Amino acid sequence: MRFELTPRTSVSPVLRALAPVAAFITAFLIAGFVIWLMGRSPVAAFEVYVTQPLSDSWALQELLVKATPLALIAIGLAYCFRANFWNIGAEGQYVMGAVLGSWLALTTHGTEAGFWVLPAMLALGMVGGAAYGLIPAFLKTRFGVSEILTSLMLVYVAQLTLDYLVRGPWRDPQGFNFPQSVTFDPAATLPPVMEASRVHYGTVFAVIAILVTAVVLGRTLFGYRLRLTGDAPRAAHFAGFSARTTTMAVFAISGGLAGLAGIGEVSGQIGQLQPSISPGYGFTAITVAFLGRLNPIGILVAALVVALTFIGGESAQIMLKLPLDLTQAFQGILLLCVLAADALVSYRVRLVTRGGGK
Repeated sequence: MRFELTPRTSVSPVLRALAPVAAFITAFLIAGFVIWLMGRSPVAAFEVYVTQPLSDSWALQELLVKATPLALIAIGLAYCFRANFWNIGAEGQYVMGAVLGSWLALTTHGTEAGFWVLPAMLALGMVGGAAYGLIPAFLKTRFGVSEILTSLMLVYVAQLTLDYLVRGPWRDPQGFNFPQSVTFDPAATLPPVMEASRVHYGTVFAVIAILVTAVVLGRTLFGYRLRLTGDAPRAAHFAGFSARTTTMAVFAISGGLAGLAGIGEVSGQIGQLQPSISPGYGFTAITVAFLGRLNPIGILVAALVVALTFIGGESAQIMLKLPLDLTQAFQGILLLCVLAADALVSYRVRLVTRGGGK
């Protein structure tokens, strides 16, 4: 006796639209049960995780700040995942974008550099991320090496490179031996959208990337090329689409947006280079991309939801003494619930006996 999934002949648009809602409710119920087992009130946890961040102006700003890198990286990953290429190394591309962009900020530190520094930093950040993303793409197209393994292993190379730089040649001599660079000059700092606001222009870049991606994936030949490559590689080959060109293109776009997120976070939020410039944005963005169903607008909503769990998790750690790891566990549960809801909407579960009966 076993269970089988058989495709449904037709899927109701209403059910498909309600599936994420049901998944979110189920995830919250599971998380509430776990919190209850830990001896805490699920109602109090819901208030700390959801209600308080959405009712406080500072928390709302922080919500946008944390959602910005998640949205940028996830939008880039959507290009790869749409074409069925698995870029798992966005965290490394994020770090290398921050490193290359920060190089210019440190080189021009203390000089009379003009307005050109910040745009050049952002461009270098995108170049650094794109170049780092092209390494697994090249290895895949040239030698057939799995992009999953190479992109993931390159994350640790990037993190160790950053750690070496901030502890060695780029360490601030006046920083009391802390592993950090000097604070960036104002000319190398991404300004806030409004005065006395924590929301910087990286949020604007994320919105632009979402809108552009919505047009590219939904209205252009390149978007159709990605869908065809992901769904039917042989058909894409017969249509004249080069698999090598597609691979290099999507990894360059994905890495470039991750690099932009990295230099945007360093120059707009942190203000200097440190070993811990990311709480795992590159890995969390994978969850965001799939929670958003690889749809740009869906990714925007998913980035805000996941950012909310980050803020709520930090508050719950202080107010309810809950471990911060519970936030990561909840993000995983949320992804599993969304994937399960999509599967149940698209497929019908059948119980098959040993003799083949239902």
